[in-house]
Amino acid sequence: MEIPQPEHISPMDIDHDSASHRFSLEESGHTSVLDYELDGRQMTITHTYVPGELRGRGIAAELVQEALEHAREQGWTVVPQCSYVAAYMARHKEYSDLL
Repeated sequence: MEIPQPEHISPMDIDHDSASHRFSLEESGHTSVLDYELDGRQMTITHTYVPGELRGRGIAAELVQEALEHAREQGWTVVPQCSYVAAYMARHKEYSDLL
């Protein structure tokens, strides 16, 4: 079964559960997540996951961007423990100030 492609994921589609330290997106009955730990003003992004049915649609990038923008708004630094996030930040130099 083919899942329809979204036109664009808006930040409003992404849920942030600050108590669980998780950003998530529900799409076509599947959940994509970005998990982090918070130590004072340091956000360590530990994990991203996008189900196979949703891969290749830019969802992980949207989750990372939302998390990084949130960190910036809070005045936090970021440790990209997750390899996907580390690669994303290396490609998007506009977030290097958060490292």
